[in-house]
Amino acid sequence: MNGESKNFNLVKHRFAGMKLQNLFISWVVLVLSSCSVSKQIAKSAKENVLSDDALKTAHIGISIYEPASQKYWYNYQADKYFVPASNTKLPTCYAAMKHLGDSLVGIEYVVEDSVLLFRGTGDPTLLHPDFKNQRVISFLKNSNKKLALAEASFTDNRWGAGWSIGDITESYAPERNEFPVYGNIIRISKNGNAIATIPSSFQSEMQKPNAINWKITFERPSFNDNIFTIFPSNQNFKYKEMPFVTGRFMTALVLLSDTLKKEISLPGQVSEKNLVWNKFHSQPTDSLLIPMMHNSDNFFAEQALLMVSNELLGVMNDGKVIDTLLKSDFKDLPQKPKWVDGSGLSRYDLFTPQDFVFILSKMKDDFGMDRIKNILPTGNEGTLEGRFVADSSFIFAKTGTLSGVVALSGFLYTKKNRLLIFSCLVNNHNSSAAAIRKAVEKFIKNIRDNY
Repeated sequence: MNGESKNFNLVKHRFAGMKLQNLFISWVVLVLSSCSVSKQIAKSAKENVLSDDALKTAHIGISIYEPASQKYWYNYQADKYFVPASNTKLPTCYAAMKHLGDSLVGIEYVVEDSVLLFRGTGDPTLLHPDFKNQRVISFLKNSNKKLALAEASFTDNRWGAGWSIGDITESYAPERNEFPVYGNIIRISKNGNAIATIPSSFQSEMQKPNAINWKITFERPSFNDNIFTIFPSNQNFKYKEMPFVTGRFMTALVLLSDTLKKEISLPGQVSEKNLVWNKFHSQPTDSLLIPMMHNSDNFFAEQALLMVSNELLGVMNDGKVIDTLLKSDFKDLPQKPKWVDGSGLSRYDLFTPQDFVFILSKMKDDFGMDRIKNILPTGNEGTLEGRFVADSSFIFAKTGTLSGVVALSGFLYTKKNRLLIFSCLVNNHNSSAAAIRKAVEKFIKNIRDNY
């Protein structure tokens, strides 16, 4: 080997050594930088959350993840299980985004001779006052066929597993069923010296005292009958919402017939073996998901999960569709959750912060941030009203609240425009929810400002 070749090989080996050395240095810098960030966030978490007087005796789980580097920036009890409250709507929302398509199936129908036979799909928008465009109503009203309402395959309970008995007479926890109408809620208001109801059919159900005192309250004394009673009260009455008994779909049949001014019959036992059901679409899917997530609407979430079940399995059942989702879309969750309902009203639900980070990351990868930013509320919007007000568009997140429970999970853009996914779950606090939210907000804003 001549001298030039020796020199070339020497330079080549030195250059290769320098590349390895530079790679090693870069790796060390990256590791140290990552450790530094973790330590800084840990310090902030201790100062703003863990040591806060409102949270000292609470159970807390925190996970912060950067999807670009696929690295966790910080974990504190992030693999522990917590009651998530309305953060449970996040897996429900993902399932709806993926499996309900661009528009909701409002009804399924078959035309046979002179009869239009239709059945429910769980769509909660039918005759709901927040949805002015009622395509299903127009379709049924304009049909020249006789109408018949068939029984759908709803095999679940009208209330979710583990719901409190104190919830089920409140407007935030209407009955779930296969054919909801008017949101399964009666809306009661004053109309001069009379009572007005939506639906109007319920007006005759109001039991009134002989001398009407407009300082009144309403009660539904039975879980099984639509009887509403007026009681005198010192509270000035203006407006009230109460759930009504659905009777599976029998109440809907009466209310729908009254609305359409058409007779709707029951077809008796229908054999589906010889029937091919057509789908009639009602509303854009995101027009349901936006109020579901912005307002944390429990009814929309419950019915959305039942609609997913109907699409995937041909039956409306929480347990069956949740089992299916956990074995498919969510089979790689870091910790297998206990998931029992669509809304998070149940205290049986148990998720970890890392579970929510995984679900949100999957949501971003599958549907993109543009759609997510439309569905999730940002600062000073929806359930985040009055929070993250300054420079509000850096956060897109879902709240969750039950007695002793505060949750917040979502997406965070730092001032250096780094996208982070986070989940903060607080259980068993004995303070005010407002104090917990304030501490969590301070922590999140600190991350926003410093990274």
